[in-house]
Amino acid sequence: MFPIHDDTERIHGRPWLNYTIIGLNVAVFLWQASITNFFTNEQAVNQMFFTYGTVPDRLFSDWPGSAFTVVTSMFMHGGFAHIIGNMVFLWVFGDNIEDKFGRVGYILLYIGWGFAAAFLHSAVAVSTGNGAVPAVGASGAISGVLGAYMVLFPRAKIYTIITMFFIYTVRIPVLIYIPFWFALQLIFGVIGQFGPAGDTGVAYLAHVGGFIAGAATGLAGRGLILPKIAKLAGKGTMYKPPVKKVRPKIEDVVSETPPEVIEGAAYYEIIAEMKGVEDASAIHATYDRGSKLVRITANGSRRYELAAKLPETASGATIEYIQYLNGIARIRLVKTP
Repeated sequence: MFPIHDDTERIHGRPWLNYTIIGLNVAVFLWQASITNFFTNEQAVNQMFFTYGTVPDRLFSDWPGSAFTVVTSMFMHGGFAHIIGNMVFLWVFGDNIEDKFGRVGYILLYIGWGFAAAFLHSAVAVSTGNGAVPAVGASGAISGVLGAYMVLFPRAKIYTIITMFFIYTVRIPVLIYIPFWFALQLIFGVIGQFGPAGDTGVAYLAHVGGFIAGAATGLAGRGLILPKIAKLAGKGTMYKPPVKKVRPKIEDVVSETPPEVIEGAAYYEIIAEMKGVEDASAIHATYDRGSKLVRITANGSRRYELAAKLPETASGATIEYIQYLNGIARIRLVKTP
């Protein structure tokens, strides 16, 4: 199964950091190919991997001096198939993680997931006598991207190429695609480390470690972990179970996070979180020129009444279209005199 793209729409523009990470991986790979004569010079390949790859024995015996090799190994690959597979997954899933956490948060998490992957792989490799073999590749960090994506965007669909006699393109729910992928990594990891076939040459347990770290980050990002930790550790008070929320009836008015207003050269765009709405046809918006307010209403499992204020410099505006995807409404207004 080869992913092409997803249907999760970004909110904050182009993912320049994700592009940069992909570009760095490609640049480093070209450097690798140039100094190893496209990986045909075995001596140069070994020297490069042992110098810049993560060697499990060295990681633990020379910590923290060996920490830099975890970072350098995350931008190295062992061949064309290795880098192409990794970069496709990063292209498909990484943009939405950058969109969710911002550029600074994304790069810190990406490196952190790489460290989590390296430590799990190294710990198992040392315990099974494979600690002298260097590991390279962005797979561990990208596995963290997949784990976070699955938790943060559980309704997404992945457009996937499947080859079975013929080439098919199908949309697979992310809650099927990524768990299936993770199960394969876990199975191959156990077989590779403990099975009769011995080491498979792929650090599958690095994928497992990165994925678990990414999924935990996703849970924290959705507010499912950090609030509980804060309550347990807050100001010496005893932890109290959260009050169970009552699901509002459809006639109840719900006011979510205030809408975000984005101004372009010839338009305004309003981003509003509106969960439980069936589709864009259930959302209505009107613009009041005097107050400069865009009033938004919607009916679904909950009823919404929101208001977004345009800048004071706004004069006229006409609503061009309303889009709705994964709980996010996008309302485009065209500037008029």
